[in-house]
Amino acid sequence: MVVTAAGTVVSYVVAWLVSVPALVPLLNAALPWWLMVSALRAGDTRRAVAIMLVWATTMGVVSTGMAAAGASRTRRGGDLFLRAAYRDQMLDWVRTGVGPESDPAQFVPRHAGYAAAFGGLSLATGGALSMPMGAVLMNQMGEYVGAMAARSANPLTSAVLGWHPWALMRVAGFVMMGVVLSGVVLSRWLRFPFSLSAERRWVAVGGALLVLDVALKWALAPAWGALLKGVAGW
Repeated sequence: MVVTAAGTVVSYVVAWLVSVPALVPLLNAALPWWLMVSALRAGDTRRAVAIMLVWATTMGVVSTGMAAAGASRTRRGGDLFLRAAYRDQMLDWVRTGVGPESDPAQFVPRHAGYAAAFGGLSLATGGALSMPMGAVLMNQMGEYVGAMAARSANPLTSAVLGWHPWALMRVAGFVMMGVVLSGVVLSRWLRFPFSLSAERRWVAVGGALLVLDVALKWALAPAWGALLKGVAGW
C-alpha cells in the first residue's frame, strides 16, 4: 500500500514537471493499474480493491492540496487537471445553491452515464482506460475542493466537508465494480483463474454504494451546500 501511495504522489510530481494535462490521468493510473493486475493474478481480489482505495484516497488528498496551494496549474499557467470547469460550476453551487448538484434531473442521468462508461471501459480494457477516467473525475473533484478551501475562512474544514459523503460512496462503488469487471477480461488475456460469480459480493456492494450515492445526494445536497457556504464564510 505504501508503494501505491508513494507512486501516486510521484505521478503528480512528474505530471507537474511535464505539464501536459492529457497525460496527468495516465501518469496517475500507470503504477496502480500494474499493482492491481498483479494482485488479481495472485488471486487476491481483496488486495486489489485495497490498492485501488489507497490510490483513490491519495489522489483525493494530493489533488485537493495542490489546488488549495495554487499548484494545480501547468508551468505555462493553464489548468493542470482536465475539466477544471467543474470547479467553477461547483463553487457557484456553493455560493448560490443553484446547479446540477442539487438537481436530480441533471445529476441522475450524469451519474448513470459515468457508471456505464466506467463499467464498459473496465470490461473492454481491463481497467487500462477506466482507471484514467477515474483519475480525471478524482482530480476535478480535488480541484473544486482545493479551490474552495483556498478561499474559505476555515480551509481545513472546507477541505474535509468538500468531499461530500455521497461522493466518497461513489468512489468506493466505482473501485469495487471496476476491479471485478477488470478482472473478468484480464483473466482471459493473461490466463489466470478468476470467477465473476465468486466475486459477485464486490459487485453487489459496489452497486449498492452507487445507489446510495444518488439517494444521499438527492436528500442532502441542498443542505450540504448551505453548510459549505457557511463554513467558507461566503
